[in-house]
Amino acid sequence: MSDRVNSSIVLVCSEIENRYDIYFIEIGLDENHVHFLVQSVPMYSPKKIVQTVKSILAREVFRLHPEVKEQLWGGQFWSNGYYVNTVGQYANEEVIKNYLKNQGKQKEYKQIHSSQLRLFE
Repeated sequence: MSDRVNSSIVLVCSEIENRYDIYFIEIGLDENHVHFLVQSVPMYSPKKIVQTVKSILAREVFRLHPEVKEQLWGGQFWSNGYYVNTVGQYANEEVIKNYLKNQGKQKEYKQIHSSQLRLFE
């Protein structure tokens, strides 16, 4: 994706942070995937988080960059599937970050956003 589209992705994610208790710790791209490391409140299920992010991000990227829809196979921003892992006994932030960075080893992973975990009280 172009740097303009990448910047828009970060901007839209920032707007999601302002509206929902969903915080983007890392946003990265490889050849044909967007990867997120997010933190949220326990009352949101992983499915709710994914649905919120996917629907808002697709709508806004297509609104801001209509040319993207023409470049995508079938005009769809997202595939039907997704992978979710949670931090707990067997996975922590570093394990998940390493998973993201090692996706498609032969492809180039590009980090376009990074921030710190937030404390919820």
